[in-house]
Amino acid sequence: MVIGLKEKYKKTVTQALKEEFQYENIHEVPRFTKITINRGLGEASQNTKALESSIQELTLITGQKPIVTKAKKSIAGFKIREEVPIGIVVHLRKDKMYSFLEKLINLTLPRIRDFRGISPKSFDGKGNYNLGLREQLIFPEIDYDNIDQIRGLDISIVTTAKTDQEGLALLKKLGMPFRES
Repeated sequence: MVIGLKEKYKKTVTQALKEEFQYENIHEVPRFTKITINRGLGEASQNTKALESSIQELTLITGQKPIVTKAKKSIAGFKIREEVPIGIVVHLRKDKMYSFLEKLINLTLPRIRDFRGISPKSFDGKGNYNLGLREQLIFPEIDYDNIDQIRGLDISIVTTAKTDQEGLALLKKLGMPFRES
């Protein structure tokens, strides 16, 4: 029987974290609140095809249509005008968040060439983890023949952990492949 990531969290990880950090209440145990996938598109102001292909790619990867972020003010040095699309973002919660995290841990990260694990130093001080990927080809949904340009994306895993140690323990117990430092 294959156990899903959400079930693994509920059955084994919560109890293990409760014992490790001596939590008195089950509600003190860190949990995930959301996963944010973000892609900045500097060239989208001149190239609308780049924006459309990025929206299509992120929809395939996450199963949810991304929100287009627009410039708040004009910056001449970057050739950006106000209200011009400069990026896309997807916020995943609940079941979609767990299925994306499971896919990231089990399918996507092992497909990275010369992969030795992800850095355990990318926490923000409050238990949230940030991961930058250089190319979208590592996702199994993306077909190599259909991409016009290799673009990276940023993934933020937001938790209720109060410290980086709690966030690291939560992600390690769920199988996130951290490199040994």
